[in-house]
Amino acid sequence: MLNKKFGFYATVALAGSVFLAGCGDDAATEGEGGGAAEPEFISVLTGGTTGTYYPLGGAMATIIENETGIDTTAEVSQASAANMTSLADGTGEIAFVQTDTAFYASEGSNMFEGEVIDSVSAIGALYPETIQIVTTEGSGVTAFEDLAGKSVSVGAPGSGTYINAEQLLEIHGMTMDDIDAQNLDFGESQESLQSGQIDAAFITAGTPTGAVESLSATSDVNIVPVAADKAAELIEKYPYYAEDVVPSGTYGLTEEVATVSVLAMLVVQNDISEDTVYDITKAIYENTDQIQHAKAEFIKSETALDGIGIDIHPGAQRYFDEVNE
Repeated sequence: MLNKKFGFYATVALAGSVFLAGCGDDAATEGEGGGAAEPEFISVLTGGTTGTYYPLGGAMATIIENETGIDTTAEVSQASAANMTSLADGTGEIAFVQTDTAFYASEGSNMFEGEVIDSVSAIGALYPETIQIVTTEGSGVTAFEDLAGKSVSVGAPGSGTYINAEQLLEIHGMTMDDIDAQNLDFGESQESLQSGQIDAAFITAGTPTGAVESLSATSDVNIVPVAADKAAELIEKYPYYAEDVVPSGTYGLTEEVATVSVLAMLVVQNDISEDTVYDITKAIYENTDQIQHAKAEFIKSETALDGIGIDIHPGAQRYFDEVNE
């Protein structure tokens, strides 16, 4: 089922070692339904250690292994775009991605120009991925327009964060040429903000984000707001975005800051058997109480199909049909 409900929130190098599954007789067995794979090992591709994907992925890997008996490990990776390509290449079975990135991959646009990835489908949506434009006191950046001429981290070229930055700049009448763009990951952004080497950083991740929390331990953190009219303009053009806020108290903020978000989601290789994906989906969505992270409260079966712009795996669809009927 192709779910295009965008109204809600709407090459690759792995930084950690990744085990291959499904490539040999010892790695996976074939199911009865058309040779679908029933893996003996599952690699969950996440992101960097200072983001949100990695700790959530570790908790989910434990849940999957405990509930299904399949040996499961969370792997460090370069996040959304890299994860889609890795799953398509077979170097992983499940991955965290942004909903917008998954959509680009399905139609071969933006960072996937000319490369349609149709071997990956959705398990379900997880939580809002907030676009945080992070600065510190003394940077001189208090409004979006202040980014002009500043040194700004925008993530790796072609990454989900990079595209988010590009689209927000566009809505504000700017391009990458109007800033001194730095292609840093979250950890590098934290260190560079702390040392004063950059003035701001785009970070797309669930709040609170580890890298920004670490920065707030040594520096006064500010988040640049996205004005309501600009958020509305962005959402009208790119409907996988939604209005969001960074709550008061996060990173020591004294009041909430308006911004926008996309959604984090889980995707899986198409050739994993329906029964296996059903069991994995059930394990995750029925054991969120075992996830010790603030974003666990957003992971619900009732909203798991919201904002998904790619095919849902039949196993996941069967689970959500059962629990949401």
